[in-house]
Amino acid sequence: MKGETRKVQFTGNSSYIVSLPKPWAEEMGIKSGDQVVITRQGSASMRVSLPHERAVGAAGVGASEATVSVDSASTPASLVRKVISLYLRGHTIIHVVRGTAPFGAAQRNAIKDAVRRRLVGAEIISDSSAGITIQVLVNTVALSVDGAFKRMIHLSRSMLDDSVAAVSGHDVDLAREVIGADDEVDRFGFYITRQLKLAVDDEGVLGDLGLGNAPNCLDYRLVVKSVERSGDHAVAIARDPLEFRTAIGPRLSSRLAEMAGHASSALDGACTALFTGNYALAEKTVDDTGIAHLERAVLEATRRGRSEEGYRARRIAEDIRRISEYAADIAETVLNMNIGKATSRGARAAP
Repeated sequence: MKGETRKVQFTGNSSYIVSLPKPWAEEMGIKSGDQVVITRQGSASMRVSLPHERAVGAAGVGASEATVSVDSASTPASLVRKVISLYLRGHTIIHVVRGTAPFGAAQRNAIKDAVRRRLVGAEIISDSSAGITIQVLVNTVALSVDGAFKRMIHLSRSMLDDSVAAVSGHDVDLAREVIGADDEVDRFGFYITRQLKLAVDDEGVLGDLGLGNAPNCLDYRLVVKSVERSGDHAVAIARDPLEFRTAIGPRLSSRLAEMAGHASSALDGACTALFTGNYALAEKTVDDTGIAHLERAVLEATRRGRSEEGYRARRIAEDIRRISEYAADIAETVLNMNIGKATSRGARAAP
């Protein structure tokens, strides 16, 4: 939006005043007597914004609404993708309405299922053949980004441990639990991404979430993606008992379990470094080459096993290695976020 030039005037003995464009104020629901927040941004700009509780409130003035119209190309999957995208962009009220095509039961059920299983704080507040209205009730402090991260990471680690246990014991029920848990990981990932988007747009939200500065939001987004990918690889491992009728032998299962334990520790170390800002711990995780040695041991052992069992073990070993690599990616992000502190300590220690 193009800016407007306004003259600054002096009033009383200590204040400068500037007027707001009337059309803008009316569009944003600002009335005479309302309060706005003025935030200094660097040495050459200031930002005028609504108070935080109005800017991101669950409903009413200041709530951000969006509408999706159903047309002939609107499959259940495409509508779900649009709803998730609007959720990630920070909208608090989302309408899905009948447009040029009917709003069928399959489409409605897909949206309701996605809202229930994948979007933190979202509720269906209106549901009919004409449309669905979704309201995001959670605010920025109801669930902290750190809290969501910790829950997401805990789930991802548990999925890895359980997937390997399901393979070792050929436990189909446990494997299905791991696959189901992936929706929960994605659910927290979507929530964190939404909060990061709000923080980038509003410094008040940035402060509430304790993220430090806007560039950190990009780093946290990279971490979210790495944790999500770790969960995806745990799901790939868990599919093994569903695809094959027999368990992998104890010798290979033991090696895979050892490898998974190493990857799980790497993920734990990287995430601990993230929450504590520990540069040294992150560097240790990046430099760790133990997973490569453990994978070579698995590959060596498969040369003496059955061809099908060897294929399965090699495939699982690759998924475990990829999880370890994502742990290293998280650790590298932590290094980038904390390099200033690390170099400052080095400078102070120099003679």
